[in-house]
Amino acid sequence: MKIKTEEITKTDILTEVLNGLSKSPKMLPSKLFYDKKGSKLFDEICELEEYYPTRTEIQIMQNNIIEMGELLGEGTMLIELGSGNSQKIKLLLDHIPGLAGYIPVDISSEHLISSSKILKEEYPHISIFPLVADYTKYFELPLIDKPYDHRAVYFPGSTIGNFTINEAKEFLNRIADIVGENGGLIIGVDLKKDKQILEAAYNDKKGITAAFNLNILNHINDELHSNFNINNFKHFAFFNEEISRIEMHLICETEHVVNIGQSSFIFNKDEHIITEYSYKYTLEDFKNIASDRFDVKRVWIDDYKLFSVQYLKVKD
Repeated sequence: MKIKTEEITKTDILTEVLNGLSKSPKMLPSKLFYDKKGSKLFDEICELEEYYPTRTEIQIMQNNIIEMGELLGEGTMLIELGSGNSQKIKLLLDHIPGLAGYIPVDISSEHLISSSKILKEEYPHISIFPLVADYTKYFELPLIDKPYDHRAVYFPGSTIGNFTINEAKEFLNRIADIVGENGGLIIGVDLKKDKQILEAAYNDKKGITAAFNLNILNHINDELHSNFNINNFKHFAFFNEEISRIEMHLICETEHVVNIGQSSFIFNKDEHIITEYSYKYTLEDFKNIASDRFDVKRVWIDDYKLFSVQYLKVKD
């Protein structure tokens, strides 16, 4: 099993961090949540009572997986963006008839290598082509040495919500370019719902989401040798009803100077860093966002209308 790596350098990370912290309000890219510790914390978040998306999405898939597999169909080269919950991808690997191969894509090489080896042991008959890449940008697929009929992307969770509306449109256009003619997309889309349910999901009683949010500073310290003191920051998440998105922030509780490379940033008391947006959609909202390049062919939702899994196909 060969692993292709699209080089993600410390210079790339430094540029994004410096650009984000130079904005007003300051921002950090949410992809930096996912170092080894961050990936482990997110796995713990997915098991929390308050965090409905993962278990709800899995339930939707379990109830409809045969139809999903049939819609993707024979000869599919399946591309997963963000190699995450193995339970979800196993459902697809078990139910796509005549699957041609599987390309997991993730920014964390350690996580990708580990998960790919486990899947290869469990699915020795499936060709797996891991790719270390930042899927939020353009990337090239590995060379595939076997025939396949068409491509389909699997983008689970509510990760599409981490993009602004314009970014989401651009991202979906890139996916359409990747899958090409007759290409498909299975995507998780979180739905608009009661504010209390949403805010509880991002402010769990055990404080795991808070630890996950704060860990982004540790990750930057490790990568860029910066001097964030995470004890000076606290987690804050709320639902912005006007824009229909959860916002995750880190609030500086005391004045703090952070040195990153040749740059210094002053954080004032009560100043915020935005670490993540998570937009929540109606079905019609998301259909409109995807409509430039995709037709929504099938939507599956749970009984409580908390979450949706959707099958989209590239327009002819």
